[in-house]
Amino acid sequence: MTERVAVVTGGGRGIGRAICRALAADRRVIAVGDLRPAEAAETVGAIEADGGRAIAVELDVTDTDSVRTGLFQVADELGPVEVLVNCAGWDELMPFLETDEAFWDRIIELNYKGVLRTTHACLPSMIEAGFGRIVNIGSDAGRVGSSLEAVYSGAKGAVIAFTKTIAREVARTGITANTVCPGPTATPLLDEIVEASADGDKVIGAMARAVPMKRIGQPEEVASAVAYLASESAGFITGQTLSVSGGLTMA
Repeated sequence: MTERVAVVTGGGRGIGRAICRALAADRRVIAVGDLRPAEAAETVGAIEADGGRAIAVELDVTDTDSVRTGLFQVADELGPVEVLVNCAGWDELMPFLETDEAFWDRIIELNYKGVLRTTHACLPSMIEAGFGRIVNIGSDAGRVGSSLEAVYSGAKGAVIAFTKTIAREVARTGITANTVCPGPTATPLLDEIVEASADGDKVIGAMARAVPMKRIGQPEEVASAVAYLASESAGFITGQTLSVSGGLTMA
């Protein structure tokens, strides 16, 4: 596997950390992009303990200047970005009629426009190099909808459609773009969502029962799919949406 430069947003914990470690195992040099410097540093430490190379980059995907500054740092310290994984995301369970525009804006800025910002910044150098892998983390909520996640579902649906369009636009340039959609997965974010719910245990139980495999997924299971789509071996796969959800979505 060629030693290429990979940026993972939201790489400080959960699925993002697992993706960073999986890519590092494939000899990618990792830029761990995250709002939380301490958690990004922990991911870097884990990669280095495994024998890989990584740097931490403080990066806020809701801020264009922060994205540009962070990616300039990556280019300066590691070289041009060849693999981009957009994993940064956030949600809170809430009936749609209880949400307001401030909530909508936060969901859209982080889960959708963040993907636009990083992709817009990384694509030119990928096109110039004639190689690129873009893997966006969607959600099964964006494929089939999810109660109490109306705005999040819409944002993730937008990520899926955007990724397909980018895949078409750059198909002749050596760049692929695909979406990986996790189902319920054991992450710190899921823990926070459940803790904020009045019936946390019931929420987790309902999630597990809805999955044909009757369990919650693990971050490493999502990461393995991302690592494959980010590899040279996946060069003829683009514009695809892959669910890693124990059969929750079958299409």
